[in-house]
Amino acid sequence: MDVIGTLNASRGPEAFGFKKLKRVYANFDAPLLVEEAVKRGEARLAHGGALVADTGIHTGRSPKDKFIVKDEKTEGEIWWANNGAITPAQFEALRTDFIAHAQGRELFVQDLYGGAEAAHRVRARVFTEYAWHSLFIRNLLIRPDAGDLANFLPDLTIVDLPSFKADKERHGARSETVIACDFTRGIVLIGGTSYAGEMKKSVFTYLNYLLPSKGVMPMHCSANCGPAGDVAVFFGLSGTGKTTLSADASRILLGDDEHGWSSRGVFNFEGGCYAKTIRLSREAEPEIYDTTSRFGTVLENVIVDPITRIPDFDDGSKTENTRAAYPLDFIANASPTGRAGMPKNVVMLTCDAFGVLPPIAKLTAAEAMYHFLSGYTAKVAGTEKGVKDPEATFSTCFGAPFMPRHPSVYGNLLRDLIAKHHVDCWLVNTGWTGGKYGEGRRMPIRVTRRLLGAALDGSLARADFRRDPYFGFAVPSSVPGVEPHILYPVKTWANKGEFDKTARRLIGMFRENFKRFEAHVDESVKAAAPAALIAA
Repeated sequence: MDVIGTLNASRGPEAFGFKKLKRVYANFDAPLLVEEAVKRGEARLAHGGALVADTGIHTGRSPKDKFIVKDEKTEGEIWWANNGAITPAQFEALRTDFIAHAQGRELFVQDLYGGAEAAHRVRARVFTEYAWHSLFIRNLLIRPDAGDLANFLPDLTIVDLPSFKADKERHGARSETVIACDFTRGIVLIGGTSYAGEMKKSVFTYLNYLLPSKGVMPMHCSANCGPAGDVAVFFGLSGTGKTTLSADASRILLGDDEHGWSSRGVFNFEGGCYAKTIRLSREAEPEIYDTTSRFGTVLENVIVDPITRIPDFDDGSKTENTRAAYPLDFIANASPTGRAGMPKNVVMLTCDAFGVLPPIAKLTAAEAMYHFLSGYTAKVAGTEKGVKDPEATFSTCFGAPFMPRHPSVYGNLLRDLIAKHHVDCWLVNTGWTGGKYGEGRRMPIRVTRRLLGAALDGSLARADFRRDPYFGFAVPSSVPGVEPHILYPVKTWANKGEFDKTARRLIGMFRENFKRFEAHVDESVKAAAPAALIAA
């Protein structure tokens, strides 16, 4: 077996079971990977030097094709209502067929870390069929020093073969696409999809399984740090502003998507960013925009001019889920270590398309757990086929597809950490005001930034607060530089009766969704449920 590059000789591809591989390219850096990707016709170069790749029919993750091996160890640990199961025998058949499929092929391998805190990191070895997938995962995870590679021993092995097609009966899959995780043996097999994000989310899922038993909170969040060392974490589903709001030039960026909270503080799981680029502009997001014209960045499904190769970030004809994957150090104010102290503020972002939530609210620890378990945002027309009016979406822990354990495990961890470290918690609405989607307007970004700035510098916590009559949480009565009426959502609506009807409808959705968690929380969290305090 011909291995080109640096790899632990005692734990090469044979240790996984690979046989008769044509060649293995080990731990190549960007120049060689870009060269191979272009030579093989996998991708092309854009103006400025970024590598542009098309992910085929899969332009996003395939959560229904993701499975966890149910064995003696995991049977009582996994939240099976949220995670698909396959048997050890089905997984072994899949592994055997992956190995057979790889024979005679060239593979790329990267040895990387998931986790900037050494005590809690996972050593991940990632085999990929595509050169551009190897560059993608090299950008997204943490790259070890050259001296560490010769003795690298993986805890987790990921094999990513887009050309492999799963057999539903033999492998226990739902379709020809499969993402199969064996937590006991530390193996993830990805087949039938070219969407590179499946690799990074597999590492996240594995850490979400491992870390709670160590008392470490895994979080689907961005994080940054102020000049005084004050750390803020931003929970949020896609489209709520998690990446945009954490990329603040006045603060140090820890990361944009995945972090852990340990006894030492917050640490990034990753070594890169995976930013959405649809309608990206230099004016609104200059730090992210600048990365899209750098050599080494991977642009996914971004449309480029066939002659000039200039990207058109306004073109969503392929998908709205266009992305840029780049190393964290492409952001000028990024942390070189990915580590910081204890959070001072926890921010939960929601895009309320119903237009009834205030732009910011202060949460108690019990309210924070309630809204964390709820994970509310809303879909709007055009985001999915058939969506004409706003639809509530509840993704528990702001990342249900990546949560192998029951949400109460993560919720209790978060609540305990918030209480122990006296963290201020905020719910921020980046959605609509003055009416629902199609009738009101998007919450002005200047308002969101002004309110967040006041929350993070500590001044907002000292403001006068009122109790919201619909949702029960504390809302500032006034904030310097913010028009007073926007803090009172009902005042922004022309039709007060319609506001009342819409708010009560959303309250009902919250309460109905939370029924599945009531048996797992105490009375204080149940009491944090929204309930209209005014007479009907």
